[in-house]
Amino acid sequence: MSPEARLMDGSALARTLVEQAARRAADLTERTGTAPCLATVLVGDDPASVTYVRMKRSRCAKAGILSRHVALPAATTTAELVGTITALSNDPEVHGILLQHPAGPHIDERAAFEAIAPEKDVDGVTCHSFAAMSFGLDGFASCTPGGILRLLDHYDVDLSGKHAVVVGRSAILGKPVGMLLLGRDATVTYCHSRTTDLASLTREADVLIAAVGRPRFLRAEHIKPGAVVIDAGSNPGNVGDVDFEAARTRASLITPVPGGVGPMTIATLLTQTVDAAAAQLNAV
Repeated sequence: MSPEARLMDGSALARTLVEQAARRAADLTERTGTAPCLATVLVGDDPASVTYVRMKRSRCAKAGILSRHVALPAATTTAELVGTITALSNDPEVHGILLQHPAGPHIDERAAFEAIAPEKDVDGVTCHSFAAMSFGLDGFASCTPGGILRLLDHYDVDLSGKHAVVVGRSAILGKPVGMLLLGRDATVTYCHSRTTDLASLTREADVLIAAVGRPRFLRAEHIKPGAVVIDAGSNPGNVGDVDFEAARTRASLITPVPGGVGPMTIATLLTQTVDAAAAQLNAV
């Protein structure tokens, strides 16, 4: 029987990163008299979104980061949402802005995201941030991809020359994580719902990123023996995109769900909020 993969403990690393962010936030507050502030914007009352925002605000409080919550009715129009975000972008007391998505089928999310000032885009969702990630320039990474790279670094995964396969092409996960991997000299293949013979490609992956949004979609036969498997899926019932029990008999390193990528996303958000506040307060 093959040995089981070593677990990549995102929860433990995230705690360390949040503690570091908290120390930096306290230092920044002491030096400038201003605490970092993250504004969260929520359209409607979707239970999952409400829970996510509450969790993020709780983490902010523990890290010494102020949070300003803007709750908008489900009937909010794109123009009204853009107006709200523009006002936050122009508010010097707000250092980071998070629009909880999905915002609703009637909302032009891209227009809403683009209303976020680049220096306050701590969730890394604007075209400016994507371009900065792609060209290796200063800017904020999308939080989940950024968290994945931090996790890979923590476990000393050398990406240079490795074949990384990303299953998924969303604007906030699949596409940006591929660009970050490419920036580390990995050879990147994107797969998606139209990919023919998916398993033939994923079996070539030294690093496999699952970001497809389908529970237990990737099974043992999709995984190259010894591969590093990052499960960025978040499906009902705390189930990832990878069949974990089957995959751990083939992978060398694997993230659990929960406790893998999820905590790293929030830790990256808090870290980038402190970064944004320090830059805006000229206290880097």
